[in-house]
Amino acid sequence: MDQGTVLGETEIHVRTSLDGDGAGHDWWHVDRVRRLARRLAAAEAADPFVVELAVLLHDVADWKFHEGDGEVGPRQAREWLAGLAVEPRVIDHVTEIVGGLSFKGARVPRPMRTIEGRVVQDADRLDAIGAIGVARAFAYGGWKGQPIFDPGLAPILHDSAAAYWSGTTSTVTHFDEKLLLLKDLMNTDTARRLAEERHRFLEMFLARFHAEWDGTA
Repeated sequence: MDQGTVLGETEIHVRTSLDGDGAGHDWWHVDRVRRLARRLAAAEAADPFVVELAVLLHDVADWKFHEGDGEVGPRQAREWLAGLAVEPRVIDHVTEIVGGLSFKGARVPRPMRTIEGRVVQDADRLDAIGAIGVARAFAYGGWKGQPIFDPGLAPILHDSAAAYWSGTTSTVTHFDEKLLLLKDLMNTDTARRLAEERHRFLEMFLARFHAEWDGTA
């Protein structure tokens, strides 16, 4: 099966799998990340086929929606690609990226071995900040049943995936626990430049949010 057919079949599979998601991890998230990843891959000379496959499959079985199981995503990606007779070298690379992609706590390192992994991780992180990132944060917080904000819940810089998964937080607190950290976690020069403006938007949003919360605006 040629690369174009593999990508086309995978897109259909992902669209079907993520249909109806209301937690900010829907098909349109994948599509936005794909467009960012294509841009980064071109700038960083990454393999576009590996990058696009990893982007398409990265949220089909996200660990956050499977009780913190970090193995289900790579396993399902491997099964899908094997069913399309993708060469083992590519399958191994894509599943490595899918398995290592997600943020799992401020003190949990998630290094990517290859430029393709770094590109996909950066693209996914870029979609978690800026205006889109704000919208996705509140969509996910609502899905998880978190309060918008609780001043009594101090930010925690988690040192394990288990603590990050099971911790109690609010959506606004989550900005300090993850979103505001992402700018400095970008892997590539291109992503770092894109992250600057998106990060500034987070800061402006939070300043306005807290002013309204305090009744000073």
